[in-house]
Amino acid sequence: MLRRQGHRPDGLIEVLNRAQELHGQLTPALLRHVAAALRLPLSRVQGTASFYHLFRFKPPAAHRCVVCTGTACHVKGADALLRALERELAPGGAAEAAGAEAIELGTVRCVGTCGGAPLVVVDEQVWNHQTPASVLAGLRGLRR
Repeated sequence: MLRRQGHRPDGLIEVLNRAQELHGQLTPALLRHVAAALRLPLSRVQGTASFYHLFRFKPPAAHRCVVCTGTACHVKGADALLRALERELAPGGAAEAAGAEAIELGTVRCVGTCGGAPLVVVDEQVWNHQTPASVLAGLRGLRR
């Protein structure tokens, strides 16, 4: 990726994205390497990586659950769904006590399938018409 970008500083985001794809996270050593290779100050590389929410600095969880908070999902109860999932998926919560796999919880503004509201996206699969109970049941069934 560095060669394809010509070691140009304006390729920073693409380089960071590819580095995360390859390594699963952006470590301090990896950020230093990118900064040196692109001849950028480390502070700029760290600042860019920390600005964008898709970059991560720790290993990803085994699974990712994203709650849509768009208008249709909001009207159909996405906020309550998100609050319930936050309680259940928090360290020491009921899902952890039940032996559920590690799950990263996030939000997205709109998935574009409003007819299925409220919905969540779990490991890139859209689950329509969800409730806290249905999402938690589905998450408990996930395996690595």
